[in-house]
Amino acid sequence: MSAHPLGSATLSFGLVSVPIKLFSTGESSAAISFNWLHKKDGARLKQQYVCSKDGDKVEKDEMVKGYEFTKGQYVIFKPEELKALEEKSTNTVEITEFVPADQVDRKVVEKSYFLGPDKGGDRAYRLLAEALKQTGRVAVGQYAARGKQYLIAVRPEANGLVMEQLRYANEIRSIAEVPIPKIEVKKPELQLAVQLVEQAASEAFKPENYEDNVRKRVLEQIQRKVEGKEITEEPAEAPKTQIIDLMEALKASLKAKGTAGERKPAKRVEGKAPKAAPAAKRKVGGARG
Repeated sequence: MSAHPLGSATLSFGLVSVPIKLFSTGESSAAISFNWLHKKDGARLKQQYVCSKDGDKVEKDEMVKGYEFTKGQYVIFKPEELKALEEKSTNTVEITEFVPADQVDRKVVEKSYFLGPDKGGDRAYRLLAEALKQTGRVAVGQYAARGKQYLIAVRPEANGLVMEQLRYANEIRSIAEVPIPKIEVKKPELQLAVQLVEQAASEAFKPENYEDNVRKRVLEQIQRKVEGKEITEEPAEAPKTQIIDLMEALKASLKAKGTAGERKPAKRVEGKAPKAAPAAKRKVGGARG
């Protein structure tokens, strides 16, 4: 089944223009949400806006938008003024430079899109993809959409292109802001830690080996509720023995990972998660309040 384009644009570098289509690189699992209902009759509740000063309910036609320029002080904007502040959509991705691929830090990537050639853009599209591959570089530029201007990088993937939406410099935090005490790493501990890493090492990351078990369990329990059955849950795990000594913890981890013959654990069958042991079920107390 062919992917459905999210929109179209023109990718421009130098005097070359490439008509492109944007496609989503994935499909996020929608968060499972619960609605607030009236306990008396089960009707859905509606949100209301209330004035923080007099407590009165405020209707939509009485609302205005404002920017808090100092604590408790707002400057009010009319709808037409807000519209004038929006960046005009150009529908053009303007490439301004080409940088080494490893210079784009992964933590600055916010989201990504597949790019496909639009009508008449096949040759220029393939040319850019091959040029980026051969030079080991990514294209960096900007584009305006939905009233905002975005920083982007375009990189080659397989026979195509991927556009990554990047964070601006003022949106990036440094790990230097995180309080990390200076601790000396002891050589014996490091050797055991490396051994533990190598014991659980894989040659490639395979996301298909992982599943959102929490989402799956919640959906199963919701279905039970829909069918009029009782909600059940697995009993809480018994507290694990706490090992304070780091060396002992590393040794225990290695022992738990290994088998009787100190062999590596058998590789997981691709695409299949290990089967969990059946858990005893017990009734959860009914909701109160």
